[in-house]
Amino acid sequence: MTAAAHGPLPAPFLRAVEALIPASRRFDDPLSTLAFGTDASFYRLIPKLVIRVETEAEVVTLLQLAGEHAVPVTFRAAGTSLSGQAISDSVLIVLGDQWNGREIRNDGEQIRLQPGVIGAQANAWLAPLGRKIGPDPASINAAKIGGIVANNSSGMCCGTAQNTYHTLAGMRLVLADGTVLDSEDADSITRFRQSHAALLEQLAALGRATRADMPLSSRIRHKYRLKNTTGLSLNALVDYDDPLDILTHLMVGSEGILGFISAVTYDTVPEYPHRASALIVFPDVDTCCRAVPVLKQQPVSAVELLDRRSLRSVQDQPGMPDWVPGLSDGACALLIESRAAAETLLQEQLQGIRQALAAFAVEKQVDFSTDAAVNEQLWAIRKGTFPAVGAVRPTGTTVIIEDVTFPVEQLADGVRGLLTLFDKHGYDEAIIFGHALEGNLHFVFTQGFDDPAQVQRYEAFMGDVAKLVAEDFGGALKAEHGTGRNMAPFVELEWGRDAYQLMWKIKRLLDPAGILNPDVVLSEDPRIHLKHLKPLPAANEIVDKCIECGFCEPVCPSRGLTLTPRQRIVVWRDIQAKRRDGAGATALWNDYLYRGIDSCAATGLCAQRCPVGINTGDLVRELRAEQARHTGTADRLADHFSGALAATRVTLRGATTAQKLLGGERLQTLSKGLRQLSGERIPMWTPAMPQATSLPRHQPLSAGQRPRVVYLAACVSRTMGPSLSDPEQVPLIDKTRALLEKAGFEVVFPEDLDSLCCGQPFASKGYPEQGDRKRDQLAAALLKASRDGEDPIYCDTSPCTLRLTEGPLDKRLKLYDPVKFIREHLYSRLTFSPLDTSVAVHVTCSTQHLGESAGLLDIARRCAREVVVPEGIHCCGFAGDKGFTTPELNAHALRDLHDTVRHCDEGISTSRTCEIGLSHHGGIDYHGLVYLVDRATTAV
Repeated sequence: MTAAAHGPLPAPFLRAVEALIPASRRFDDPLSTLAFGTDASFYRLIPKLVIRVETEAEVVTLLQLAGEHAVPVTFRAAGTSLSGQAISDSVLIVLGDQWNGREIRNDGEQIRLQPGVIGAQANAWLAPLGRKIGPDPASINAAKIGGIVANNSSGMCCGTAQNTYHTLAGMRLVLADGTVLDSEDADSITRFRQSHAALLEQLAALGRATRADMPLSSRIRHKYRLKNTTGLSLNALVDYDDPLDILTHLMVGSEGILGFISAVTYDTVPEYPHRASALIVFPDVDTCCRAVPVLKQQPVSAVELLDRRSLRSVQDQPGMPDWVPGLSDGACALLIESRAAAETLLQEQLQGIRQALAAFAVEKQVDFSTDAAVNEQLWAIRKGTFPAVGAVRPTGTTVIIEDVTFPVEQLADGVRGLLTLFDKHGYDEAIIFGHALEGNLHFVFTQGFDDPAQVQRYEAFMGDVAKLVAEDFGGALKAEHGTGRNMAPFVELEWGRDAYQLMWKIKRLLDPAGILNPDVVLSEDPRIHLKHLKPLPAANEIVDKCIECGFCEPVCPSRGLTLTPRQRIVVWRDIQAKRRDGAGATALWNDYLYRGIDSCAATGLCAQRCPVGINTGDLVRELRAEQARHTGTADRLADHFSGALAATRVTLRGATTAQKLLGGERLQTLSKGLRQLSGERIPMWTPAMPQATSLPRHQPLSAGQRPRVVYLAACVSRTMGPSLSDPEQVPLIDKTRALLEKAGFEVVFPEDLDSLCCGQPFASKGYPEQGDRKRDQLAAALLKASRDGEDPIYCDTSPCTLRLTEGPLDKRLKLYDPVKFIREHLYSRLTFSPLDTSVAVHVTCSTQHLGESAGLLDIARRCAREVVVPEGIHCCGFAGDKGFTTPELNAHALRDLHDTVRHCDEGISTSRTCEIGLSHHGGIDYHGLVYLVDRATTAV
């Protein structure tokens, strides 16, 4: 590593960067550098400067500056990397928002992607065409294309044939000297052949020499018959003779040490719609592993091995087969999946697979099933293994997941060898699972690094693993997670001196100044894997199990504005550690108040993506409670809630009067000025601000025979009507009651409705006691109104429904959000006729938590000709009243909404407050779901 990485960054470099990159995209403060100093690995480096880049031109100039001033740089996409390849103690270059371009070609046979595209999003674009990209890493819902290519990531179904290396159709890259090459652009190729003729000739010469060296070329071909990401992709030198092809394929798996990948074109692969899965448990490891080569000859798409330890780690989880706890100690299982383009073909394949396995002794099995629920249950076993270990690890330790490859014919010996090493080094909790068809095994164990003895144990263990895999079996120490820092000291052991020196020649040829991601893949420090180990100190039981993988980040509305859930946890851990050590944490804490706490939507979508189920919003609410200083005010509001709502209506009426007198544009300007003068304490007014509405007039109960429904109108529905500019002026309460009555229901309201509240406004602000009191009061009122649970309860706002269902709700209460009630009670009572309209659908966070996302879309498609779900918007960021008090969060979360929905006629949702922000930033009017359903239905 150059001297610049250890000392301050050169002043001329910093001045040039300041002239190039706006201050809003440069970060050198302690909180930001700490937040970005972690990836999914067990290493941490704190960068001196973090730069968010938005254009290729910025990358070009930054690389030129880095080369001129000898400043090391590291590129980062999502940071889900497991081997420490996405961190730096120098300059970290992070992808911004403007790297999400795609071009679909030839009916999906190819797709060109920029590096900021999340892998799952690429597959979502291809799905209607029956295609997908080849790589399928477990992190595909968070990992970005830049990292997938740079690590040559694979996965359960990808194998070796469908990884990036083998499905690469083209690449646009930036070399260390700032030169851009687009392998699909003839002019770019011509310019590059002229400007870099010497480099191309040296690559061609390396290729010729490598192919002529029979022992070396044979070793390379052998290594890449296996699943292998250790070191650089030397197979490029034996698979291709054109130096341009060599160069682009060397970039695959190079982990940022050879250049920047600006775009990649994939040859896509089929995504077959018909699938079946089976779980076969064999009596021992030998029998299980002997079945793998047999299966490799069959039409299977995935074969996952699970040893007895991994099965034991999940055997008590909900949904597991009841016979799993009774399996023998030596049992070993294969989870098998087969896919086909047609159901008849699938059944033929399954019959062939059964016949191929008929000779093997089986202890237990779940036979092949095409039932989606059964398939989901079986794959939950496999997917639950890693988090199961993470959830039970001692606080302060980390979870390490390694992945190695054994030759398939020696898989059983490899498994036994790993089990022996677990016992030798005392890793009693370690489990083994993996992609058996390729001999690719993952093993997971917990490790502490807080004392020298633990570090020594880890060092001895990894040394034994390296010898076992690389020397004894000729396998790969890294199959798909990338070499990173973790295996850099072992690359020569695995490859031998000649291949290792060849890798260094390539590195020095393409990065002569050594500025690109030093100490990753190739390092001259034999102990680099034991340095910069990440601390995971206890911080709070809510988040202590966090493994900092980053799976949560794509759904966070504050991502790119302040902090993500992973970063909130990282910084909070550091604050707590500093406080315990007596170190100064005041400055960090003061910065954290806004960036970590105030700007968090606390909607808990992160928990849905987290492997161990952590809801960072719970931590934030707890911290808000610790800072809450107005308990008396909260008590008064809770005790006089109807008065608070009355005051809200008065305020809204005043705002509407001002809008009529001043006009929307002048009022918005005035509101912005008043907010600034108040130190941003006065809420922001926008033209989407609702008018006041009132409680519905009481109607006496009829003596008829119509079924009753208790209508719980949320406090926002009872106070906030449509905006003044909205063509739809019927309040939600009136529209909902009319729809329910059209369906033949008698609508009943709870007594003293205006005093009732689910408690969410109190709980989200750090007053859980008052929130629980209001929730309990509401539950009692609902029980009475529903005649002890005889009648269903319709709640018109999904966040309120979620709040009630997450608490200790009386089992007699039958509570429905709008989506579930419409699906279960109105489908049979109303006739749906799709309208000739285009509708944008916002699936609220609470709707996702309630499991009603698909149901909402189904209703929308019954009502409208076109249904649009904006990409990448998982949470609107309005978060109750955050849209009023922290409007920048709402604006940031919806920054791309307008371009997506501007051609739509209207938007729908199930939360009135969300609809305010959506209408303002989307440029179309958003309404409650019932408005659309009412227009599209008639009574049966």
